[in-house]
Amino acid sequence: MREPIAPRRRAHRIRLLGIALLAAAGVSLAAVAPAMAATPSPTPTPTNTVVQSATITAVPQCTVDPALGCVAGTLNDGNGNGVKGVTISMSDAGSDAASTVTNAEGHFAFKVSQNGLYTLTLKTSTLPSGVKAAVTQRKVQAVVGALRAAFFELSGSFKGSKATTSTVPTTFIGTAGQLAAQGLLLGLLLALASIGLSLIYGTTGLSNFAHAEQVTLGGFMAYSFGTVLGLPFILAALAAVVVGAASGYLQDRFIWGPLRKRGLGLTQLMVVTIGLSFAAEYVFQYFYGSQVQSVSSGVQLNTGPLNITPAAYWSMLVSIVVLVLVGLALQRTRIGRAARAVSDNRALAAASGIDVDRVIRLVWTVAMGLAALSGALYALVYGGIQWSTGVQILLLLFAAVTLGGLGTAFGALVGSIVIGLVVQLSTLFLSNNVKYATALFILILVLVFRPQGILGRKERVG
Repeated sequence: MREPIAPRRRAHRIRLLGIALLAAAGVSLAAVAPAMAATPSPTPTPTNTVVQSATITAVPQCTVDPALGCVAGTLNDGNGNGVKGVTISMSDAGSDAASTVTNAEGHFAFKVSQNGLYTLTLKTSTLPSGVKAAVTQRKVQAVVGALRAAFFELSGSFKGSKATTSTVPTTFIGTAGQLAAQGLLLGLLLALASIGLSLIYGTTGLSNFAHAEQVTLGGFMAYSFGTVLGLPFILAALAAVVVGAASGYLQDRFIWGPLRKRGLGLTQLMVVTIGLSFAAEYVFQYFYGSQVQSVSSGVQLNTGPLNITPAAYWSMLVSIVVLVLVGLALQRTRIGRAARAVSDNRALAAASGIDVDRVIRLVWTVAMGLAALSGALYALVYGGIQWSTGVQILLLLFAAVTLGGLGTAFGALVGSIVIGLVVQLSTLFLSNNVKYATALFILILVLVFRPQGILGRKERVG
């Protein structure tokens, strides 16, 4: 008979080591928390205003600099003409607020001295006769050192407004190009995370519902190392990747590896991922609070023809480079081919001499590192990170993976780009509040006509 004492001792040591690692992580986060609370707020630069507060300033024109961020927009009626004299107010989560009036071209602008989520409100009583607003409030994630655009959709026209043959098409095409650029950016950020999610599914068959929390972890690490400790964003992002990769290794070493050896089914493992996701969310709220934690970079760059922020350009460039490197590694390196072999046929790969457990552990490590990089860039582009960020993009990640083909890394890339473009371009015709629903609707249509996804392979079931 096999002696059961040694396995029990080994399992006991694994549990003790896991508890020690969790305690060490808690101590490190607790050490960072006081520094976060002590981070001073930047002092606003005084400018000419209509009404201003400590952090928000209404200005005629907006110029981004390293100390101030900009939120600007233009009100156009149904004919594409600027609407003059409309009151726009902007407020933060606290008591700070400012207001301004649109100029002859319908332009308005605000400067902010602190990162955060701000609310723009349009005063409908100041709209000219014949002009109506579909939405009177917009929320904008403002970032110091970056430009954020704010749009209010107006219908109808005021007296004297004339339709032109060039303004409306040009505005539509320009808006579509802007949204396409934002969709490409979102798709690239989703791809960084979804490729790892797809590789985990391909090598283990596990749908990891805690994967999006690794994106949140990467964002918080970028905040901790960049904003709190004052490191340059590049170093903060690298540190976030290292922490994310280490968490992936430790997860497989002390959670998923032992559970696989015990022979737990995929359903039980999936339930564990759901519990891990909830636990991670509570940990994030405990150490970082429920508010948005701001992440910014000192790197400045011309906004260029796409009219997106400097951080967006850098994030797109980094995402493309990393995705190309991952693709080359999967195609050209020995370990990459081994990972693809395990994904294609795990039993055959083991029979051919491949160390399946070692490959799976490496996949977990790389996947979590990529997800952390995605979170760091996501926090940079959208100005901050909060505990619920992962929850907000989880369905998009699964939609991208399923749309591209479960278990295929390149399918996840294609699916992510499609989802990103559909989500952003849908706002040309639909409300911004339902843009994520359009991506899921496209996913349903694709699965009805091609269940294996875009690049997936047909499999016999039953």
